[in-house]
Amino acid sequence: MREDQIEAATAPLRDDIRFLGAILGDTIRDHEGPEVFDLIERVRVEAFRVRRSEVERSAVADMVRDTDIRVALPLIRAFSHFLLLANLTEDLQRDRRRAVHIAAGEPPQESSLAATYRKLDAARPDGALVADLLDDALTSPVITAHPTETRRRTVFDVQSRITDLMRRRQHYAAPDPQYAEIEVELRRQILTLWRTALIRLARLRIQDEIEVGLRYYDLTLLEVIPRINADVRAALRARWPDHALLQRPMLRPGSWIGGDRDGNPNVTGEVVHRATRRAGAVAFGHYLTELLELEKTLSLSVRLAAVTDDLARLAAAGFDPQRSDEPYRQALRGIRARLTVTADRALGEVPLDGIAPGELGHVESDRERRSGTGDPESARVVPYRDPRELLDDLDVVDASLRASGDGLLADDRLAALRGAVDTFGFHLQGLDMRQNSEVHEQVVAELLAWAGVHGDYASLPEPQRIELLAAELGTRRPLLGPDARLSELAAKELGVLRAAKAALDDLGPDTVPNYIISMCTSVSDLLEAALLLKESGILDPGDAQTAPSSPAGVVPLFETIEDLRAGAQTLVAALEVPAYHRLIAARGMRQEVMLGYSDSNKDGGYLAANWALYRAELDLVEAARKTGIRLRLFHGRGGTVGRGGGRSYDAILAQPAGAVRGALRLTEQGEVISTKYAEPGTAHRNLESLVAGTLESTLLDVEGLGADAEPAYELFDELAELARRAYARLVHETPGFVEYFRASTPVAEVGDLNLGSRPASRKPTNSVSDLRAIPWVMAWSQSRVMLPGWYGTGAALEQWVGDDPARLATLSELYRRWPFFRTVMSNLAQVMAKADLDIAARYAELVPDETLRDTIFGMIREEFDRTVRMHAAVTGSDHLLADNPALAESIRNRFPYLEPINQMQVELLRRRRAGDDSELVERGILLTMNGLATALRNSG
Repeated sequence: MREDQIEAATAPLRDDIRFLGAILGDTIRDHEGPEVFDLIERVRVEAFRVRRSEVERSAVADMVRDTDIRVALPLIRAFSHFLLLANLTEDLQRDRRRAVHIAAGEPPQESSLAATYRKLDAARPDGALVADLLDDALTSPVITAHPTETRRRTVFDVQSRITDLMRRRQHYAAPDPQYAEIEVELRRQILTLWRTALIRLARLRIQDEIEVGLRYYDLTLLEVIPRINADVRAALRARWPDHALLQRPMLRPGSWIGGDRDGNPNVTGEVVHRATRRAGAVAFGHYLTELLELEKTLSLSVRLAAVTDDLARLAAAGFDPQRSDEPYRQALRGIRARLTVTADRALGEVPLDGIAPGELGHVESDRERRSGTGDPESARVVPYRDPRELLDDLDVVDASLRASGDGLLADDRLAALRGAVDTFGFHLQGLDMRQNSEVHEQVVAELLAWAGVHGDYASLPEPQRIELLAAELGTRRPLLGPDARLSELAAKELGVLRAAKAALDDLGPDTVPNYIISMCTSVSDLLEAALLLKESGILDPGDAQTAPSSPAGVVPLFETIEDLRAGAQTLVAALEVPAYHRLIAARGMRQEVMLGYSDSNKDGGYLAANWALYRAELDLVEAARKTGIRLRLFHGRGGTVGRGGGRSYDAILAQPAGAVRGALRLTEQGEVISTKYAEPGTAHRNLESLVAGTLESTLLDVEGLGADAEPAYELFDELAELARRAYARLVHETPGFVEYFRASTPVAEVGDLNLGSRPASRKPTNSVSDLRAIPWVMAWSQSRVMLPGWYGTGAALEQWVGDDPARLATLSELYRRWPFFRTVMSNLAQVMAKADLDIAARYAELVPDETLRDTIFGMIREEFDRTVRMHAAVTGSDHLLADNPALAESIRNRFPYLEPINQMQVELLRRRRAGDDSELVERGILLTMNGLATALRNSG
């Protein structure tokens, strides 16, 4: 695209930014006074001059130094709000460009399902093969908590209203009265935004994180996910009509919030109960609300429309004399009554504000049923045993409408409700359990000692551990009786698992689908988790006549580079244990394995971690082929590139052949969730890209290496080792590196300011290995070094190429042909474009030891420059973002507004470390962290 074409295409975006920025400026002037507004304006102008290299970087720093904290806070808020509004305008611009693209009749864009269907039509894979590969197909985004996502729901609501108003504004122009009305309403909403605190003052509790995660269902997911599932199912069945593809919805969401207790002591049995019941309440509340609306709208009279016999029987169950000629309303009333009783049984409450007191008559509670004091009349309302029974009733309504030629009505709200029940069941989302293998070992040792099985399990060598655990998994006998006296740790762990068992009983077998073992390094780690599932009643080991069963699968998480290398071997060895093999066989030979992007990166650096993950997938695919298991990979990706982030569609296509056999799970975190899923249009695009990537990686040859695969793998073995050594020289071998890291980034404040419910470290140490990956990556992002997303790559490429043009040509050819290498380089460029080493130098000034500061920052800057050079040499482009013009435009628009927030963060960190521990300074640091996370959109 030519320069003038780019200018014309982005003109509406610049207009939106100027328009909203002007309203924000007016609001600040009116409510903070001219002095504060003038300071903000001077800082803004100076920040743009810095960006244009017209003044030194110190210009903005000098302006904010020693600023009174009561002035600093509105200054930080001003630039944070502008960046939040910039996000909205960029999302609107994407919608505009998409509409222009469609109107022009151009081919569907990559990552859309329409483009995927065209590729499938061209390839025409065999139907039997498609049916096999898509057996129990699954694409599952799994929402996890994140400490920088602290915005309140109120802020999200205002953002949504501003977005809607800006969409309406596009259709009018001055002096149209509608245009003026929209502008007034936008001013009202931006004033509300300015007067609303961006973040909570109180520490974010895990209960708050649960609510934050669930809010996306009402915002978008309840509407969007069933629609995509219906589209995919219809499209695939139309292409392969002889195969009943996708018996279950393909897109099914999950969550870690409230079940992930690895290093988080705040996760208890009570929290698991709350997380599962609140999720269930969202599902039930949605269904009951929709049934109420359907009851209002499906007013068809039996005098005007015939009904099926099944519908007539269903109507009789909800008979209402006032609706005697309206069978659909009666049927829906009866369904709603049954679902209300079901919700009360599962949750102990009816999650629907729209039901008037007494409208459905008395609903007998669990307490009344147990005590015998309930209303006998309510016994006639039978709860649904499972979502399938509810769907059967809704299918009766659907079939009757279609039989009378009223399918148009069935295709609307009723179809959406049926799709939602099919997708979300009574549980809404699968809540994964996760715990560290070290904790499992301690608890299992205590249980075995209490039961008299073995007094010192921890002292046993691995073969004896396996033998003992396998024997226990071969019997239904519990280790504990009701009077067992346990340590606080063991009691808490069993309490969590028993709460999970209760949730499974109340809400269905998909409520807790996985039990994940962090830092899994051995076969005994898997068997210990299985034993704890057995002890809590989740896993039934079966007997000679009965196969074992467990709704929750045992999932090893391989995290460090060493564990990734040994992962396939560990899995094969576990499958050789008869007790474990029987369990997997009873689950249809399905085995999920989770791959940890964060700790592998922290352990060995960007390139080494990415290659270790790829190699691990190759090994696991081969292990699956040899053992006959159906492998499902769960990618523990964070938002930032240093934790596996980047464009999800590209990342899925960059998987090795056979790694995505119709099934893929991946984590979604923090501000990335709000970026992707806070608005219906954006949510639809992001979710369909996940499904599109899964389908293409499953049904098409996307690796593109052919016979050159093995030489490419060997080449990357060398590159990865060179990168690992370069990274280790800085992070693991340079004296004082941890001291530098802690002083030059806000990592200490991440822990001290209680930005989330999870502690910043697994253990109370200063070791990089014990630090959690989120604060590790987030701290480097905040200081704009972005080190985990690139360091070591330039040194590896430069050393491998040397002075040999043929080697450089080999890398350039691999970059052109191989999605994995292309994605690695693209993500690296993305994160380096967001880095700013001149800003990072200001953070380095916080390091008191000048020699240490110069040594380490010098190494960082030298490697940064080297990596930029090698990226250009391999890709053939001098521009880091040549393949991502949208991000390049975003950076141009927003980076001048990042400057003051970064400079203000450095200033406040300096004050805090000098002893100013006032609440306002802490609040200011928290605001800068949130503002930077909002602006970067993938900071952790």
